[in-house]
Amino acid sequence: MFSRWWLFPLGLLVSCAAAAALVIVFAAIIVSPSLPDLSVLTDYQPKVPLRIFSVEGQLIGEFGEERRAVVKIEAVPKGMREAILAAEDERFYQHGGVDYVGVIRAALSNFVSGGARQGASTITMQVARNFFLSKEKTLTRKFTEVLLAFKIEHSLSKDQILELYINQIYLGQRAYGFAAAAQIYFGKPLEQITLAEMAMLAGLPKAPSSFNPVVNPKRAKLRQQYVLRRMRELNFINDEQWQSADKQVLAVKKYVNEYSVKADYFSEMVRQVMFDRFKEEAYTSGFRVYTTLSATHQDAAHIAVRKGVIEYDHRRGYRGAESYAELGPGPTEEDFEDALQDESESDDIYPALVLDVSTRAVKVYRKGGETFEINGEGLKFAQKMIGDKAPANQRLRRGAVIRVQKDDKGQWQISQLPQVEAALVSLDPADGAVRALVGGFDFNRNKYNHVTQALRQPGSSFKPFIYSAALEKGFTPATIINDAPLTFDASQTGSEPWEPKNFDGKFEGPMRLRTALMKSKNLVSVRILQSITPQYAQDYITRFGFDAKYHPPYLTMALGAGNATPMQMVGGYAVFANGGFRVTPYFISRIEDAKGNIVAQARPDRAGEGAERAIDARNAFIMTSLLQDVVRGGTATKAMQLGRNDLAGKTGTTNEFVDAWFCGFGTGVVAVAWIGFDNPHTLGHNETGGAAALPMWISYMGKAMKGVEEAPRAVPEGIVQTRINPESGLRDADGKGGIAEYFYQEYLPAERDGESAPAGPATVKPADEIKGQLF
Repeated sequence: MFSRWWLFPLGLLVSCAAAAALVIVFAAIIVSPSLPDLSVLTDYQPKVPLRIFSVEGQLIGEFGEERRAVVKIEAVPKGMREAILAAEDERFYQHGGVDYVGVIRAALSNFVSGGARQGASTITMQVARNFFLSKEKTLTRKFTEVLLAFKIEHSLSKDQILELYINQIYLGQRAYGFAAAAQIYFGKPLEQITLAEMAMLAGLPKAPSSFNPVVNPKRAKLRQQYVLRRMRELNFINDEQWQSADKQVLAVKKYVNEYSVKADYFSEMVRQVMFDRFKEEAYTSGFRVYTTLSATHQDAAHIAVRKGVIEYDHRRGYRGAESYAELGPGPTEEDFEDALQDESESDDIYPALVLDVSTRAVKVYRKGGETFEINGEGLKFAQKMIGDKAPANQRLRRGAVIRVQKDDKGQWQISQLPQVEAALVSLDPADGAVRALVGGFDFNRNKYNHVTQALRQPGSSFKPFIYSAALEKGFTPATIINDAPLTFDASQTGSEPWEPKNFDGKFEGPMRLRTALMKSKNLVSVRILQSITPQYAQDYITRFGFDAKYHPPYLTMALGAGNATPMQMVGGYAVFANGGFRVTPYFISRIEDAKGNIVAQARPDRAGEGAERAIDARNAFIMTSLLQDVVRGGTATKAMQLGRNDLAGKTGTTNEFVDAWFCGFGTGVVAVAWIGFDNPHTLGHNETGGAAALPMWISYMGKAMKGVEEAPRAVPEGIVQTRINPESGLRDADGKGGIAEYFYQEYLPAERDGESAPAGPATVKPADEIKGQLF
């Protein structure tokens, strides 16, 4: 009887189990045909972002919804694989897609804890879910997930499945896959991360947001410790490795868009080109764009612009607090962070909250968790905004939102975000390859690319193109032109009556053309343009790549009253630098697809090798000589601090000091620096090209040309050097006195004793005509 009593419940249990099994089998038969094809796994084509590289191969930009770097399973460190198994699926290599032991263990754990604390999803099931299924939590989806797991296990090896998981799983911060996450969180390739970093990454799949070390460092640490503990329990690591990894302080990258090279404006230019050509595929197909940008040059340019803008801004004085936050009694660090949550950093300029103020010190909380006092030199810049005499809406008081920055000695000082903008661009004059491009002070604040988009008046930096035109009309460096007052009516200027002045308001009378450019004499430039005619000059400047419509044919063109971008200016100066050839600036060397096949490759024309000749080689040689004198003894003598003899260039300052420029070149590089406001208004008295723009150029060129040997310029055929009287510009009769000067052979000046110059086209006539018109 007793044995019979057990038969019924046992039979019932077996019947139920059999019925359940039949239902599951039937369901599997029904669902199996509708399971997705696994070709997406067997022919894995992940969404790989567009990546942009410098000429040295450094990553400088990345675009795409998914930040991903695909790796083969053999390239994944053993410790990384073990950390993943410890965190997600310790029996991965034992089960067939569903871990029944894990299911039972999770069920028991959840029953004891009274809630769903443990899951039983295997790595294979996660692969099935990530590739094919939605995130909805239903029995149907779970059942399909299990069937897919079986199908995947039947079709792929364990290593293949793990490789898919390692490359596909989402790990926060737009990172897909562990290789991308290693780079994003720690700035390292996967093969270089430590055990502690591996454990941190392995803890992310469970909850990428909750365990994100950037957003939730404390919870991320707890999760990492759990992974390390599991690795020890599974004998993947020993006690010493466990303890060492647990104690390691991780340097997590706070800002995921940081690259070793700051090239946001440049990268955006590349992105636009790629999108125009490939549309949305540009962001998912794994294109690799190798550019002409030099990491060394770009770093130098970035530092130069930042430093130049900040120094200018400090010369103009402190503007006071940006805003104010109400701090109640006993505020916490969380309150401070809330007050600063909408304030972003700008490189090394940080938002901060004033906690206390005295005449000698200001106590601040810097966003991110650091409290300190600023005093002494660090307070000097903002001293006028401390105390009751300061304007109430600018005064430094408790709750004031300000900016702080470390000085050259590493001491904190009060700073501010500049309102002015600046730009710097450089290229190789031999072929137009862009070596550095900084389109503004901070791309995150202002994405307007001043190098390519800002049409501004170039001022006196445009004069060399007018002088170059004059050389073709018979002028020489020794031509004497009067620096004397002029007045023009509206019909001559195209707008209103005009009485041009020199920068210093003085007139020096007759002088040689070389001296006039060196001193940037406005009246001489106007007289030159008046002689060659604005119409001729307007047509001539197109040889340098300028658009004639932005340079109306009026006498104001002589002073740079037209409009040009820094990119146009650097292209124009490249013509002088390379001996007279017009090269087209370019910035992409080649484009490769995800498999390394070359999709497109640049084949630029080089100076003397396919590039169009824009001006006579003699013209370029003499203009370079003139521009070298601007550096050696004119408005750009500050550049002599670089200790080089191959530098040439021209300052530019527009009316009311609205725009400041310096355009110049040395051996193998031509660069242009500009500074001004987006809403054009004065930079302030005496903020000239030499004062505001030239320091940026010097800073950049000092690093860009370090180690570059000076290359002497060969004298072109048809150039004659002879000695002249510096006062009259005429040749010295015995060739021993006066100073040396270069001339076109056909434009040699007459001798001092009255003898005629050698016969040639328009030998003396142009000078006679000039005298008649200008004196």
